[in-house]
Amino acid sequence: MIKSLQSFLLVALCISCVAVSAQKLPQADSVQNSYLNKRAKTFFFELFGPGSVYSLNYDTRFKNKQDGLGGRAGISFYADSETSFFTVPLVVNYLLGKRGKYFEVGAGVTLYTFKSDSYDGFFDNGGSDSYQLGDVSYYRSAKREYGLLGTFNFGYRYQPIDGGFSFRAGVSPVFSTHKVIPYWPYLSFGYAF
Repeated sequence: MIKSLQSFLLVALCISCVAVSAQKLPQADSVQNSYLNKRAKTFFFELFGPGSVYSLNYDTRFKNKQDGLGGRAGISFYADSETSFFTVPLVVNYLLGKRGKYFEVGAGVTLYTFKSDSYDGFFDNGGSDSYQLGDVSYYRSAKREYGLLGTFNFGYRYQPIDGGFSFRAGVSPVFSTHKVIPYWPYLSFGYAF
């Protein structure tokens, strides 16, 4: 009888150990899954890219996921004695990957305003208020342009699932009705939360 009781207690102890360890496993998984089911958001500073020379941007996913479809909006301003510009890049993007390491692809537009006393007319064909000297166009008075640029982006994104330092790098072709820059790079550093 005592041997039967000992055997029963040993079996019961083994079953309870398995049950306890099985309960702990889903709790650990649920903590990891809580990050995976959280909407990824990032604030970053970008050099070059759709915002021109630099831009400050906010990026988020459209669903409670770390990857998939999302979007970003940014702002940039620059001014010196001869030139000033203001840009607002708006991009829809898709992240493909796992656990904070993604391939990013996107498309969007950049709204811009540009003012210059002398400029080579990259987004302009020239007009009656400009004159040509060699390969460079000069404007008789300050030239102001408003418009939209089309953009794409293809690159790598590191964005930890539990938040922290994020990094992006790739190419962002930029185009207007007059010209195309097929290999415009971008590099960004930010914080994911």
